[in-house]
Order: sequence, then structure tokens, then C-alpha cells
Amino acid sequence: MWKFIVKNFLYSLLVIIGVITVTFALLYIVPGDPARMLLGQRADEESVKRVKEELGLDKPITTQYLNFIMKAAQGDLGRSYATNREVAAIIIEKFPATALLAISAMLLSSILGVIIGVISAIRSYSFTDNASMVFALFGISIPQFVFALLMALVFGSILKWLPISGYITDGWDHLILPMLTLALRPLAIIARITRSSMLDVLNQDYIRTAKAKGLSEMKVVFKHSLRNALTPVVTTLSASLAATLGGAFFIEFIFNWPGIGLLAIDSILKLDFPMIQGTVLFSAIIFVLINFLVDIIYAFLDPKVKLA
Repeated sequence: MWKFIVKNFLYSLLVIIGVITVTFALLYIVPGDPARMLLGQRADEESVKRVKEELGLDKPITTQYLNFIMKAAQGDLGRSYATNREVAAIIIEKFPATALLAISAMLLSSILGVIIGVISAIRSYSFTDNASMVFALFGISIPQFVFALLMALVFGSILKWLPISGYITDGWDHLILPMLTLALRPLAIIARITRSSMLDVLNQDYIRTAKAKGLSEMKVVFKHSLRNALTPVVTTLSASLAATLGGAFFIEFIFNWPGIGLLAIDSILKLDFPMIQGTVLFSAIIFVLINFLVDIIYAFLDPKVKLA
């Protein structure tokens, strides 16, 4: 078991180092001089040179890279060019809003997704099943930012039922539209996987035996079938949570939700490189950590995983 944990930890560490390398490369891939962006395009050469020395941009690229890794390992992601505040402090300040949105969306999608999947499996190939799977296909296919714009247009601008921007400090109804938009894709995926897993379980011999003994359909479904069908669903939930935490950028921007996504896009528009690097790195680390923990938990639940 420990060999499995160490192996997965090393894989996760390699992914994080790769992300750190990519975020560091952003400074050189994106056109423009960071020092001149910090001071303004009309700054004199002497001031630009002094700022480069302060930021360490005058050193060899290998030295800058090693310094960036060491500082990132200590939680030092530099200072924002736009506000001159510590990047890590701003990210920690914005993270609760993103976590609230992502977790509420995952709770909604997991509950509704399992319910829809179970009903579709019980009534397989009926009108209800076909309608549910068409809805799931729609949820998987439509880009989230397109669906967000449609939701804002219909429910916010035309019907005026719900606010299209703001945070829960102005009322909990501000959470509804971004939560529904973010929940659509994982809901559709969970519904399809639950249906598929339930159909496999319902065709097993022990289920037919339980039915032959005269057990009610509800007892067969919820006591014998659903529990055994939820293993792939749990894996999907964990992957969806990690993806949702890191993938709420456009949703937050469209609905003006004050989380890390809105912060990242605002930083891109302002060419605030330390903040861009910080948000990308933080989101990637959250994604990797959640997947690492899920692998460990899943290995405890299913010994075949670590043997594989």
C-alpha cells in the first residue's frame, strides 16, 4: 500500500513541477517587458533597469527558475503588479468564493445526477430514459460559457427572475445562476455513468435472485443495486470536483463572481504576470491534490486498484 502511495505522490509532484515550469515560462512566452508594464510604457531606462534588478529579472534564466521554484515551495508567489499586494494573500482571500460555488454545484449535480441515472436505469429505453439521456447529451456537449450566457440572458435579462452578477453578501439568490451553470456538465456525466453502472448491476445474477425471493423493487434498487453501482460514480464525483474547482473561470467572469476565476481573467487583461502565475499554479495544485487523495481513498476501498 505504501508503495502505491509513494508512487502516486511522486507522479503528483512531477505534475506540479511541470505546472511550475509552464507558469514560469509565461513570463517569457507572453510579449512585453514585465518591468516596463509595472512602471508604465513611458518609464525611463534607468527606472526599468532598477526594477529588473529588484525583481531578479536581470539574472540568468536558470537562476530565475530555481528562485521561482524555491519561493513557490515556501508559498511566496511574488507581488501583484496591479495592487502591489502579495499574490498568495489575494488568492487565499478569493478562494472561499470559488470553493462555495464549486462545492454547491457538485452537491447539486451529484444528487440530481444519481437520481436521474437511477430512474433512467429502472425505466430503461422508455420515454423518460430517452429524455434524460438527451438532456445529459446536451449538458456534456454545450460549452459552459455558452450555457452561462444563455442562462444570464433568459433568467436574468428577459424574465428578470434572478440576478446575473454579484455575491451572496447581496443575497443567496446570486448563487443560483452560476451554480446551475457550473453544475450542468458534471450532472450530465454523473447521470450517464450512474445509468450505465446501474444497468450492469441490475443484470447480475444476485439481483435476479433477490427479485425471485419476492423483494420489493425499491429494496432491490436501493439496498442491493445502487450501493454496488456507486463505485464508478464516486470516482467521477472526485474528478468532477477537481475539474469544477479549476474550471469555474469563465463562469465567474460572466456572473461577476468574486473568486479565483474572475481574479485570473482580470489579471490576464491587466497583464499582471505574478497573479496569472499564482492563479494557474494554485488551481493546478488543487486539482492534483484532490486527484491524489481520491486515488488513495479509492485504493483503500478497492484493493484491486493498487494491485493494478
